[in-house]
Amino acid sequence: MESFSTVIRTASRAQHQEAETSTFMSALLGGRLGVDAYARYTEQLWFVYDALESGAERLASDALAGPFIRPELFRLPALERDLAHLRGPAWRAGLSALPATREYAERVRECAEQWPGGYIAHHYTRYLGDLSGGQIIRDKAERTWGFAKKGDGVRFYVFDGINNPAAFKRGYRKLLDAVRVDELEKQRIVAECRGAFALNSAVFGALGVEFSLSA
Repeated sequence: MESFSTVIRTASRAQHQEAETSTFMSALLGGRLGVDAYARYTEQLWFVYDALESGAERLASDALAGPFIRPELFRLPALERDLAHLRGPAWRAGLSALPATREYAERVRECAEQWPGGYIAHHYTRYLGDLSGGQIIRDKAERTWGFAKKGDGVRFYVFDGINNPAAFKRGYRKLLDAVRVDELEKQRIVAECRGAFALNSAVFGALGVEFSLSA
């Protein structure tokens, strides 16, 4: 019998690949877009992570979601430092969410408030994705726009509290495998993972439109 973490990874593989190969992300990593596009993407991340982390303290005591609340994963302080570097000290005044980003953040917040299993789905898709594939973006940003290695501008992708990412990810998958819910709830969580990737892809699509990219 497949482990729950394997089921989630397999079931959401297509949506994961679609997000990674979106027109916007391909253009960003391919050097077709400038630092402004990178900054705009970073702004959108702020809204999603604000939704993820604003309810984290309350969920820390939840029997289901609590084990996933790990302070070493928190990204908001790093995001805010990056935005101050990218947009200047008054970055909050110009911060705006695309409609697709608002929808994404609202769904994350809804799960955080009402459905711990759904929150786990969004937690998994974001944090493990940024801990893994996000390093490609960091490397590209450092080389393309001259950010200091692991410095301001790319701190979002630097998990200072995680010395061994591979070991951390193995431990995270064990947490998923230990989730005690029935099969129907597991299916709902898997479906929410797919939905999370779809919401993320919609943000990439909206960014592509904003920067006049053709699909």
